[in-house]
Amino acid sequence: MPKVSVIMPVYNGEDYLKESIDCILNQTLDDLELICVDDGSVDNSLAVLNEFAENDSRIQVFHQENKGGGAARNFAITKATGKYLYCMDADDSIKLTALDELYNLAEEKNLDMIIFQAINYVEDTGEYYHIESYDMNEFADYIGDKVFGYKDLGDWMFKINVTPWSKFYNLDFVKRSGAQFAEGLIFHDNQFFWEVLFNANRMYFLRKFLYIRRRHSASSTAAGDQRFVSTITVNNMIIGLFMKYGLWEKYRKKLYNRKIQLTHMRYRMVHDEHKEFFYNELKKDFEKMIGHERYDEFIKYTHPINKKRFFNVIESKDFIEFDLNNRTIDLEAEANKLKKQIKKYKNKNKTIINSTSWKITKPLRAFKRIFK
Repeated sequence: MPKVSVIMPVYNGEDYLKESIDCILNQTLDDLELICVDDGSVDNSLAVLNEFAENDSRIQVFHQENKGGGAARNFAITKATGKYLYCMDADDSIKLTALDELYNLAEEKNLDMIIFQAINYVEDTGEYYHIESYDMNEFADYIGDKVFGYKDLGDWMFKINVTPWSKFYNLDFVKRSGAQFAEGLIFHDNQFFWEVLFNANRMYFLRKFLYIRRRHSASSTAAGDQRFVSTITVNNMIIGLFMKYGLWEKYRKKLYNRKIQLTHMRYRMVHDEHKEFFYNELKKDFEKMIGHERYDEFIKYTHPINKKRFFNVIESKDFIEFDLNNRTIDLEAEANKLKKQIKKYKNKNKTIINSTSWKITKPLRAFKRIFK
């Protein structure tokens, strides 16, 4: 049994495969297997994979018709034999000491899952940059150095990035959890993340940047195409999982608002030629809420701005009207955000002015003004 099974779905990744595979094969922990699933690539990805496999017995290569990354990952997990599981993307890279560090930490603390940080790399400019969703600094400050389960988190669970490549899993635990990636959808990692989270009793946050996420236009989650409509189905899947684990009542307010916010965010990312399709599918989904047994509950718990977004979907005659109304709602949301920030700074300023240290140093400040 290898210490770590690394699984890698591959679709038209020939431009980045060598770098991604090299950073796995050259890990300081060499007791590993790399399971690559070519997902119907139409470039030379399969040939690149087979060439690597001929030169390194730790690599297994499988090929399937194009079914999407979720299906490729699910298949790869069935072939994994290691004690731990790591999910690698075929266009990214990971630090050469990463798997060694993660394995030793998981062994030391007997963990189901480790969460760690990632940084973005912009291919066009060669620049690196941080975003909070990959840094997860707020979550790190909250959870500290302790081993935790999801019951320890409350709303903080929504601060964890859902991506599988910023996690390190005990493989037996994953199989026992029954977690599966959604198939035929992008954003398929959401379903897997929440199912794993609700089954994990021993998790740990490692405050280290181990993963380098390559940003380029060919990425499925950056394409802004018709597939983005998957977010509607995925959000409903997430709500279903909260119901499955008896957590709906506790988190329904968060989930109602999150559903509207995420679909709104994805719509803004979609290219103009796909907006009409996205809007029509969103309207079909939102119309199901009208007259639903949970409708009154939905109205009760939805934030006023999100309520406006909801009714904008329902009441607009087409996506053009929807777009125009959205701009007004977004401006109102931004204005409300600025008002809250102003209030926050006013309160902070008031606290400082009323503090003992401020009062004590008043004569000194006056003296400085006179002789400035």
